[in-house]
Amino acid sequence: MPRTHRPSVTIGDVAAAAQVSRSTVSRAFTRPQLLSPETVDQVRAVAARLGYVGNQAARALSTGRFGNIAVVVPDIANPFFPPLVRSMQLAAETADLAVFLGDSDESAEREAKLIARLAPQVEGFVLASPRLAEDLIRELAATRPVVLVNRDLDGIPRVLIDSSGGMTEALMLLKKLGHQRLVYLAGPRDSWSDQQRREVLTSAAAGLTVDVIEVGRPSYAAGRDSVSAIVRSGATAAIAFDDVVSQGVLAGLELRGISVPSDFSLVGCDDTLAALTTPALTSVSAGAATAGTAAAKLLAQLLDSPDPSAECVTISTHLVIRATTAGPPRRQNPRG
Repeated sequence: MPRTHRPSVTIGDVAAAAQVSRSTVSRAFTRPQLLSPETVDQVRAVAARLGYVGNQAARALSTGRFGNIAVVVPDIANPFFPPLVRSMQLAAETADLAVFLGDSDESAEREAKLIARLAPQVEGFVLASPRLAEDLIRELAATRPVVLVNRDLDGIPRVLIDSSGGMTEALMLLKKLGHQRLVYLAGPRDSWSDQQRREVLTSAAAGLTVDVIEVGRPSYAAGRDSVSAIVRSGATAAIAFDDVVSQGVLAGLELRGISVPSDFSLVGCDDTLAALTTPALTSVSAGAATAGTAAAKLLAQLLDSPDPSAECVTISTHLVIRATTAGPPRRQNPRG
């Protein structure tokens, strides 16, 4: 005896049973933040009773709305980025969005390839500390919603962690402690955060001699390998691009028998690993999780707004003083 198949429940059936419009049913599944919690619960309860299941793939084909966004970071192994991505995902879930993750490995070329591969599957992008050239970012932003983190481009929504406050506090602390010569262990040249920190060193280092040591890609090994140049500089203190570089510096100094902070003072940036180092690292706070939440909310707004504004969210920083900063030694570290 042939089976009889129940007809598929349609979005119209749910709308009629719940006494709402078809668009309200759609929003209850795709954009619940646009409705009251009571309406969402009512529609979903009726849908469950009728056996209606929203088909994301079919919805994407008919509407072009996938419910997916992508975040691309330069190095997921860097401790700054996991809390940013996690907070993004939590915020995106409240907007019923899924987050795809891409790691460019500090390569602008790879970043461009990742974006090209992800683009057909996502509605918008968060580019965190992007290494792409400005013209390529603007080209992408002309085709779909884009939010930048730590890249300041007019006309594109962005979240900026303003290092100037914390960096200025770090300089003032080292000056107050009696240091006269210090080094900055610089990050990637195409990093907006690095450029901002260099500008602060130029504008706020009155009375201090600051040398710049290029370490390139921020890593433990880069920090460790920079110690020879630090010692040759005659500096009594250093500010590192991030806490990962700082960890390498601590290891390199220890190998040379240079004690922190009695022989040398060290300040990190981002405050991601600072409390876990030995000694505990003085560091400039970063607010990565706050930035991730703000970026996800901005992108969700862009997806829902037909006329979005190029909003800029700024997150301030401050210095967290721990155990790696003290006055300079009575004699400078030997050169070599």
